[in-house]
Amino acid sequence: MKPKIKPYIISILIALAIGGLSAFLTRGNMDIYSEIDTPPLSPPSILFPIVWTVLYVLMGVSAAMIATDPTASRDDKESAISIYSASLVFNFAWSIIFFNLRAFLPAFIWLLVLLALIIKTIADYAKINKTAAYLQIPYALWVAFAGYLNFGIWWLNR
Repeated sequence: MKPKIKPYIISILIALAIGGLSAFLTRGNMDIYSEIDTPPLSPPSILFPIVWTVLYVLMGVSAAMIATDPTASRDDKESAISIYSASLVFNFAWSIIFFNLRAFLPAFIWLLVLLALIIKTIADYAKINKTAAYLQIPYALWVAFAGYLNFGIWWLNR
């Protein structure tokens, strides 16, 4: 059976819109990355929008897989999507805390909560659809790497 495409398009667009709005709201402060000391392994700033676009697409696809899964209960799907939605809210706000407020330590703590939400999303998704859970793993890995960068930036710029 072929999945209906509309839920996938909507889900991807929601994730991309949240990321896009966050980028729009922080656009005037993105130059901070070139003005501060960064830890080893810091990628060039051009890499971030590319990686985040791919991640938002994967997040949207996996959320649509969960939302449209015919075998899961409505409660299980709603619970999993709620945790995912909370991760989107935390993801959105992190950029504002980090770039606009330049509050590096609070941003790092915020990122730890985001990572916990992503791990919970993966666990909840795995109960419904393992492929959807696997599609969230790059998001978790990137946020863990962002945590390393965020902590390193805080440490080097205290």
